[in-house]
Amino acid sequence: QVQLVESGGGLVQPGGSLRLSCAVSGIIFSMYSMGWYRQAPGKQRELVAAITSGGSTNYADSVKGRFTISRDNAKNTVYLQMNSLKPEDTAVYYCNADLQIQSGSYYKRNDHWGQGTQVTVSS
Repeated sequence: QVQLVESGGGLVQPGGSLRLSCAVSGIIFSMYSMGWYRQAPGKQRELVAAITSGGSTNYADSVKGRFTISRDNAKNTVYLQMNSLKPEDTAVYYCNADLQIQSGSYYKRNDHWGQGTQVTVSS
């Protein structure tokens, strides 16, 4: 059974920091690309940051320079360090594990989601 369990969300003042964690079980973690997504009320879910199995990262323009994604394959955990938080960062943050396998005409995708953790940035 695949499980992605997020933690670390909460209420923080503007300018503050939070560190989200996502503990993963039931998959070969090191093979998967990992991502953090967020969804604010009334808005679509959007990619915040992602890290490949090889450690390459990419970020949404809105969080570049403020957020850092990292992974610890020994602990099957992915992190999102969030600094200089703004009210517009308020959302439910979701962890995603994604694996795409393609060989010739064969293609398979495994895609798993956590239940989400609320981040609220407010004074």
